[in-house]
Amino acid sequence: MKKIVLLGYMGCGKSTIAQNLSKITEIPFLDLDVCIEKKANLSIKEIFEQFGEIHFRKLEHEMFLELLQSPEKSIIGLGGGTPCYANNHLLLQRDDLDSIYLKASIDTLYNRLVHNKSKRPLIANMEEDEMREFIAKHLFDRSFYYNHAQHKVVVDNRTVEETVQDILAVLA
Repeated sequence: MKKIVLLGYMGCGKSTIAQNLSKITEIPFLDLDVCIEKKANLSIKEIFEQFGEIHFRKLEHEMFLELLQSPEKSIIGLGGGTPCYANNHLLLQRDDLDSIYLKASIDTLYNRLVHNKSKRPLIANMEEDEMREFIAKHLFDRSFYYNHAQHKVVVDNRTVEETVQDILAVLA
């Protein structure tokens, strides 16, 4: 079986869906951000504060390559911005992996993010109307990169279990 890479905008459910998919398939889930934090021995926030975004994106690309080159089967959850930097979107088309874009509408993303925005540095200090506009613009900017995924699974109005079944159907 190929490596499985899940990607999409923050709030689309990458981590939750990957954890559930991991339980069913018994393939380990690796969160790219967690792997970066372990290797750097710093939180993502600390990496940004101490070294800036460019340094973070370099570490992110290196870790993504490292995970792809590992011989172990894995489900890799990318950060929302990962496909948009360092030509990472081109890696999504490799023959040795199945990349899946978890596609969510602006309304779905807004409704999921509005209640826990404090945990999301990009939107933590935004008013609600400003946040909806930010998500819409950001999603538009990133959709070119997200659409390089080999498969798309729409998560709108789907439970985690239904989405996992949709992914398994795509991979069958």
